[in-house]
Amino acid sequence: MATPAFDSSVLTRRGVLAAAAGSLLLAGCGQQSDDGRTGDNSAPNSHELVIGASLELTGKGAALGVLQQRAMEITVEELNLTGIPVGNLRRTVRVEFRDNRSDPQEAARQATELTRRTQVHALVGGTSTENSMAIVEVAQKLQVPFVSLAAGDDIVLPLAQRTYIYKLTPDAGDVARRMARLIESLGIRRVAVLAAAGLHGDSGVQAVRSALRDVDVALVRTVRLPASGRSFTSVARRTTAGEPDGIIVWGTAPDSGAAARELRRAGHRGPIFFDPGAVAEDTLSGANAAAVEGAYAVHPSCLAASTLTATTTAELARRDFTYRYIQRHGSFSGFAPYGSDAVQLLAAAARSASSVDRGRLRAYLQTQVTEGIAGGYAFAPIRHGGMERDSLAVYVVSRAAWSRYS
Repeated sequence: MATPAFDSSVLTRRGVLAAAAGSLLLAGCGQQSDDGRTGDNSAPNSHELVIGASLELTGKGAALGVLQQRAMEITVEELNLTGIPVGNLRRTVRVEFRDNRSDPQEAARQATELTRRTQVHALVGGTSTENSMAIVEVAQKLQVPFVSLAAGDDIVLPLAQRTYIYKLTPDAGDVARRMARLIESLGIRRVAVLAAAGLHGDSGVQAVRSALRDVDVALVRTVRLPASGRSFTSVARRTTAGEPDGIIVWGTAPDSGAAARELRRAGHRGPIFFDPGAVAEDTLSGANAAAVEGAYAVHPSCLAASTLTATTTAELARRDFTYRYIQRHGSFSGFAPYGSDAVQLLAAAARSASSVDRGRLRAYLQTQVTEGIAGGYAFAPIRHGGMERDSLAVYVVSRAAWSRYS
């Protein structure tokens, strides 16, 4: 099977950022020795590209974290069939997985251990914003590239303080604008927002307010989910008070599906709109199925990859990845490809840099203008949040499955 190949021919903002990335390519690169080390700042010489992954494999975040481990394992196996050319070596990829138990303190501890003791070349992980932010502090301090799998615009901002940090998920503003256009097209005039506690919800609330103003849709109230994750009954009642035409649920699985269920119990019969964090098997599970039927989600276009009409390199790669994932795990989740793309992006950076030196990996990550499994990325020295807005699409839940909405 073909490994996912990135297509850099898309003529959007990606083309502009590619040129910008090239002009500042080696800014901040360390002095590379023959074995790819920069003082104490890189892993010892080996024939591997070693990635440390701190993921939510248990605890509240497991609905998303487990998907990433599955995707990374599939992609590593595929890459290691031939290895990746890095300078005059052909390296295999090894991922050191850690379960952060959905605990930011544990995520930070693991990032430190992986960087200092295991001496990984790069870090990946944090499907929750809080866990990613904990890893950010360690990665930036120890100067190891970190590819975040979480949503939340502050993960890569301010850029001057996030020089080693990259984010794969779409920016909240891009998601909110796509969602606002959908809401307007459906003739909905009054909307309420039920948002997660914490940084992910903060980004969503701010983005939704701005996007709804642009389409002249009234935001009648904003309610936040309890940080404890306990009963959503009271917040659902507050959200549905005044009978808004539609409700935006901005959160992550498993909270998204549970929130939709409580909104229906509280009497909401209008449409529900999800951000990409809701797209996991849990949201469509038996307990939530009736509540989310007919709900909409804005999500990267990988969610409904066609096995019949794939023609481009990127589409074929998506089809092959989806096939392997379903073959191994029985069903496919649209959130899974971020882990695959993280591995591919780091492998591509190592190929381009001819090195696994951390400083050079960081510099060559910001040249990646590519089409991945989840969508298109356009990293540059001025932009470390790479998911492109033209990768987003609208989906609707139909018969317990995500279907492309047109």
